[in-house]
Amino acid sequence: MTSNLKVILLFLWSLQCGGGNVDVQQQPPIQVALLKEGISIPCTVIFPYMPKYTKFSIFYYWINSLEQKTSIYSRSENVAIPSGKENETATISYDHRIMPLANTASTGTYYCEVKWNDAQKMGKGVFVLARGTGYVETSYGWEILVTLTTLLAALSITATALILWKRKVVCPGRNLLNILRQKVETQPPSASPPPPPPPVYDCLDLQQVDVYSILENNTDNLSPRKNPPGKPLEKQATLEESSDTLYENI
Repeated sequence: MTSNLKVILLFLWSLQCGGGNVDVQQQPPIQVALLKEGISIPCTVIFPYMPKYTKFSIFYYWINSLEQKTSIYSRSENVAIPSGKENETATISYDHRIMPLANTASTGTYYCEVKWNDAQKMGKGVFVLARGTGYVETSYGWEILVTLTTLLAALSITATALILWKRKVVCPGRNLLNILRQKVETQPPSASPPPPPPPVYDCLDLQQVDVYSILENNTDNLSPRKNPPGKPLEKQATLEESSDTLYENI
């Protein structure tokens, strides 16, 4: 039992010392790259400042859309332990730049892998979308906003013009009244009101007035009594002729 327990403890200790304190990270997980600008494969190595882990090798490779693996670059590192930093954790970036990309078929996932004597760690990879030199990331938000604003303004102006035209065609009398009312309201307060129109009787001349007066006098002089028996017929004929003349003048 004692020997078996020692074996288990040694195995666990070996696992902890054999890579439990090392790691490889790759950020950001997605990149968009132009062919002429190339890409940078991120690779951050985390390890303790111990002679066992300061020596390691880094391998960069690419897996395309067909799951074909292509080796890109490799390097060896021997990091010096700073004074007073023994057993502390170090975080160092070892990015690799590819300049330029061959073509748009360079799209794929790029990995970084680090190997120690008794440990091996691989990053999660970075997906790179390769674009041509003419690629421009455009945003249509402002164009849509300007188009909608212009359309709404045009519709508002058109609706206002139609309403004004309809009022002018259907209610011309109301427009005339409004114009007259505005003229009256714009007159200064000190201005005297216009004189009233002359009465209808002013159109009558003096001759017509005399005719009416003669008619009234003749009407007053007429009475229902009979003519005296001795009155001559010529006088009655004269009165009838004068009455006919007055009615003709009227």
